Amino acid sequence: MEETQAIVPCRKFEGYAEWVKGTLHLPGGQWMIHSYGSLLRLWDLTNGEQIGEDWQDGESRVIAIALSPDGKKVCCGSGDGAVRIWNIDTGKAITKWTEHTDIVSSLCWSRDGGRVVSGSYDLTTKVWDVESGVAILSIETGVSCVEAVIFSPDTTMIATGGRGHIQFLNIWDSTTGNLVANLKEYRPARALRMNCLAWTAEGNMLISGAWDGSIMTWDTTTWQPISVLQGHTATVMDIAISLNGRILASTSWDNTARLWNLEDGQPISSPLQHASAVTSTSFSTDGQLVHTASGFSDKNAYTWDVSAILRGAGLDELLSNTDVSSAIPHSYLGTQHIAIQDGVSDKSFLDVRDTLIKLHIVFEPEHFRMMLQDSNSKIPIRYLRVFLMTPQITMMYAVNGFHRVSSDFR
Repeated sequence: MEETQAIVPCRKFEGYAEWVKGTLHLPGGQWMIHSYGSLLRLWDLTNGEQIGEDWQDGESRVIAIALSPDGKKVCCGSGDGAVRIWNIDTGKAITKWTEHTDIVSSLCWSRDGGRVVSGSYDLTTKVWDVESGVAILSIETGVSCVEAVIFSPDTTMIATGGRGHIQFLNIWDSTTGNLVANLKEYRPARALRMNCLAWTAEGNMLISGAWDGSIMTWDTTTWQPISVLQGHTATVMDIAISLNGRILASTSWDNTARLWNLEDGQPISSPLQHASAVTSTSFSTDGQLVHTASGFSDKNAYTWDVSAILRGAGLDELLSNTDVSSAIPHSYLGTQHIAIQDGVSDKSFLDVRDTLIKLHIVFEPEHFRMMLQDSNSKIPIRYLRVFLMTPQITMMYAVNGFHRVSSDFR
């Protein structure tokens, strides 16, 4: 792809004494959290101003951050081996886990918010019960250090990436800790370190970013590689998937971030240029914005307009979403009831607390219809009623064409 016109960020976040390590976009589209040094900072995206004072608990550098599925807590891994959970409303650390003996480099919440998996330079991966704070599983990974860890969407498996010739990318059973797959056979010659991982919401694709600048996609049914996304010329530091599962963002030591079309593995635009290495990235809930954090000499964070970038590339359709439910955590679905129209009384409701359903949105020339899929059946529904609406779902509906009837979903 010809790279001609530079893309500029729509907002810049300044004032950091150290480089920004992590960035998280909070539900509702108004707030963002950055980690830098041993601190966390909350920003108002509507005006670009900091909210309150920085958060701090101890002097150790924050290495990894992860947002809980309900958007109310942030989990942080630190250089001292501690894992802390913060309450976003109060800006206070509410718990601290200390069983790791070295840097905690990566964290991931389970989809229901009940567990956290952590990866550490002490060579282990641990699964924590959030309510009790107990490490219920510890896996000796065999790598020289764990750089990345992630739950599968159904939480049955854990993927770990790290440094090593043999154990650089492994898949584990999340209950027993047994090895499910070792992907060493497909390791590129220079990819001696796997830095970051992302799993699509449907669970059928795992994506990895490596030290050699390569990004690989993996078929999780066969554990065979699907494709290699080529474009970065230095270490890939972080990757993130948009909520609709169609766009991948990546950051690198080559001073760029990139957006990729996951449907064909091609870059969407010219690189998003930064003054220094780019450490992390995250999408807004609606997919309209992507955030990047830059390190070393830059020490700033940026927001980029994804919708404008897609329009410029003629790929507006990548913001649409034909299956929103795959990205909704199961804990959200537990608050919903759906009224079925065809052949069933309006008083009959399908309680989905124990059933993960799929809501298909079909756009037609003059109207749209919604399809409820349960097993192999598809039943048109008249309306969707959500008793405890979350900001994530509200935003998702609005983005996908429901803004004109959003009051029906409240």
